[in-house]
Amino acid sequence: MSAALENVSRGDTELAEVTSLASTVRAWNALAPRHRAQAILTPEGPLIIDGAALTCLTGDGIAVLAERLPL
Repeated sequence: MSAALENVSRGDTELAEVTSLASTVRAWNALAPRHRAQAILTPEGPLIIDGAALTCLTGDGIAVLAERLPL
């Protein structure tokens, strides 16, 4: 599954980075805490986490996903 990491500054722009879900979560883990708090992860389709279908994740939601993915 692919995913985009949005709302993250990349040089002079804030372009979304689209890659695999695992790579997107790894990129989020590598961000400074203040950038992690602002980032938005948007998967290509809903993710089911604890029975809820999520179409985008932020902060704590991405952290929960990171704990569950084999990175």
